[in-house]
Amino acid sequence: MSARDMRMEMFLRALLRRDFSKAKGHLEKLQKMAGSDEWGRGYTRAINGFLSTLQDNDPDSFLFQVVSNNDRERAEEFLKRFEEIISQEFRDEYEKGYYTAWVELLRAYLNQKSLA
Repeated sequence: MSARDMRMEMFLRALLRRDFSKAKGHLEKLQKMAGSDEWGRGYTRAINGFLSTLQDNDPDSFLFQVVSNNDRERAEEFLKRFEEIISQEFRDEYEKGYYTAWVELLRAYLNQKSLA
């Protein structure tokens, strides 16, 4: 498991526990790992969205619905879809970074034995 994957797992666990101050610390480290190029900007955009969607209890967001309902089947479905998007050559680096963050988050979510 890469350092970024481990950090994403820690970020996710903090989000699931609703420990947003700890989640912000992990988010900052993930941002540094991602860098500031186009790929990194897409990745950063996604992880900031993960934090704000759970912090704001946004019931319309996919992530909030998956976490609230423990919808592992739906998470697996979207993981496959996002992995496919990353592999498409016509996607720009921003999109690839954005969807890579989703893939890492969904893998971390699906690897959780118990939530929180």
